[in-house]
Amino acid sequence: MLEKEKINFEKTAIVGIVTQNQSEDKLSEYLDELEFLTFTAGGQVVKRFWQKMDKPNPKTFLGTGKIDEIHLFVKENDISTLIFDDELTPSQQKNISKIIDCKILDRTNLILDIFAQRAETSYARTQVELAQCIYLLPRLSGLWTHLERQKGGIGMRGPGETEIETDRRIVRDRISLLKDKIKTIDKQMGIQRSNRGAMVRVALVGYTNVGKSTLMNAVGKSDVFVENKLFATLDTTVRKVVIKNLPFLLSDTVGFIRKLPTQLVDSFKSTLDEVREADLLLHIVDISHPDFEDHIASVNQTLLDIKANDKPTLMVFNKIDAYQHLTIDEDDLMTEKTPRHFTLDEWKQTWMSRVGHENALFISATHKENFEEFRERVYEAVRQIHITRFPYNKFLYPDYKDAIEKEEKE
Repeated sequence: MLEKEKINFEKTAIVGIVTQNQSEDKLSEYLDELEFLTFTAGGQVVKRFWQKMDKPNPKTFLGTGKIDEIHLFVKENDISTLIFDDELTPSQQKNISKIIDCKILDRTNLILDIFAQRAETSYARTQVELAQCIYLLPRLSGLWTHLERQKGGIGMRGPGETEIETDRRIVRDRISLLKDKIKTIDKQMGIQRSNRGAMVRVALVGYTNVGKSTLMNAVGKSDVFVENKLFATLDTTVRKVVIKNLPFLLSDTVGFIRKLPTQLVDSFKSTLDEVREADLLLHIVDISHPDFEDHIASVNQTLLDIKANDKPTLMVFNKIDAYQHLTIDEDDLMTEKTPRHFTLDEWKQTWMSRVGHENALFISATHKENFEEFRERVYEAVRQIHITRFPYNKFLYPDYKDAIEKEEKE
């Protein structure tokens, strides 16, 4: 009989701050996401700490009283990892480590660790290692306190090179090597993309864990890995999809996230080229998530950063089966109605109506709700791009309804 595998989660505490630019409600949302990230990485959050500050303490990020409180909790509860919601400077990380005896990580470090777990292909592993090396370089101080100087000897007199300088040089050399390796792979992937011919390219983009891979599997009849965790998909998957008789290429890309580390944007440049070179974007949104509007803003900002914000886009609001709105009792005169009380129909009357009737879709990829409408919209959008490129193919691919009638006659 097979034994059930036991998963040992690391006991973890997470930390954030409330500032003039970040309210208590916003921090709570960020810490919810940080807790999900921690779970994805293999940690169990047992406590949240937060403090109101005008700006982070340049030495220890938090005030001394809060640091002492966390230190006592970590000691008494055997906490192995402390994770900060914002990126720590090298000096902050070093100073906190001197006071609190456990692993000190920040949001960037955590995301890089998840990416390292998820990287399956040689290319993804190379990209993640490059991002980790860039992150690690300024944080090497104090790792080699056991050796002050390189070993001397004949011909090696003088001050020599400190161990930390040796280590920095090794990391810089590794970064240079990885960049060269990525350039080579980028060329190969560029050739692969050019070999795909003149087919219309469609890319799925969106926040992490919104159902892009589920949709990819449903539309493309693929077998892309799906899991209810953040960054389940890291490697870009490209499949040829045919709706009626119209073929096009559909690519599933890495999900975006708030406070996405710049190291990852830089090292995943080629992966994001799939988005940059796409003819049409399907922006997938998890409408059941309470912060979906913030997620849309984060994705749009990332698209702006990679210069892909001007492409034709269909907004696909996924997981309508899981959408639940708050309700107000008829005799409740105190509660103020907020967007969280909106029904789906009410949402459709808001800014979503300005997206355009032809550009907003409401579906469930898991239960295939409104799937025929989704296929029709994608078909018409791809057909429009195709016949603009090849006007003489206009009669080859009829309107979607005409294509259905043709199928029924046959």
